[in-house]
Amino acid sequence: MRGGGDFELAAPDPRAAVRVDPATAAPAAAPGADPGEPAEGTCVACRAGRVDGDGYCENCGHAQPRERDHMERELGTVAAVSDRGLRHHRNEDSFALTETSLPDGRPATVAIVCDGVSSAHRPDEASAAAARAAGAVIGEALPRGTHPQQAMHEAIVAAAEAVTALARTGGDGADAPPGGNSPACTIVGSVVTDGLLVVGWVGDSRAYWVPDDRTAPAARLTEDDSWAAQMVKAGLMNEAQAYADERAHAITGWLGADAYELEPHTAAFKPDRPGVVVVCTDGLWNYAEAAEAMAGALPADAALRPLHAARVLVGHALDGGGHDNITVALTPFTPPPAGAGSS
Repeated sequence: MRGGGDFELAAPDPRAAVRVDPATAAPAAAPGADPGEPAEGTCVACRAGRVDGDGYCENCGHAQPRERDHMERELGTVAAVSDRGLRHHRNEDSFALTETSLPDGRPATVAIVCDGVSSAHRPDEASAAAARAAGAVIGEALPRGTHPQQAMHEAIVAAAEAVTALARTGGDGADAPPGGNSPACTIVGSVVTDGLLVVGWVGDSRAYWVPDDRTAPAARLTEDDSWAAQMVKAGLMNEAQAYADERAHAITGWLGADAYELEPHTAAFKPDRPGVVVVCTDGLWNYAEAAEAMAGALPADAALRPLHAARVLVGHALDGGGHDNITVALTPFTPPPAGAGSS
């Protein structure tokens, strides 16, 4: 999200940063990394200086990559990548991936992406709490037989409660100080199961549908809770005018104690052809806003190599300027065989 903390830092390019699986919080080597990595506690930039307690090299002064600067995870049918970007001093996005099954054994894949509101207090904690809560709730609801759309609604409510709870304590567990903005974030998620695609969201993180056959149209599946979207919906501006305005990205819906009445949005679709579901923060879609642009940036083999495709999309945003944190999750979708029933 746009907000405070948007400034240049002398740090290594995040495309070469330490990669972390958020499920384990254990650094993993970047693809193609030099096997002669610096020893623990040694600067990743100059490979000589010692890193002080604040995370800076005592020799060259470079800020060192933190665990959340770049995160990747891949399950069997879904993958996600999150990156700090080139201008923010920390990554305030988070995500959760889940593979589970319906009561009859049919598989279901869940992707949740959250974007911390930079102008709020502890946005990185807000996005992490929301993603964790939503992923846990929906992962438990689907095997019990809860319809995916209802499960998504319950997951968003649980995420909102988790973020609201942060407002009652400070970062160290002490009572939160009076004043200031409560922790806040946006959320978008998808559930892909037998012939059914469900999305849910609050805020301006988005979901897109990109068919494998690129001659067929791609589509945006969500509608932003934002000033620009309100202007367009009210007929006061066209989309080009609204998104050119400096107020365009001011959000009108979010998760957190300071939010207006919570209104989770959910929608269900039954695509008739194979494709890929893209859920992402505005750090990506700012560089591929229209559905056609997102389809153009997505590799043709995304359904076969979702992690690679997610890396490519993050690279697309970095090449465009990387002005925000960037998070994207990709889930391939395959329709049921002709004549087969679906949820």
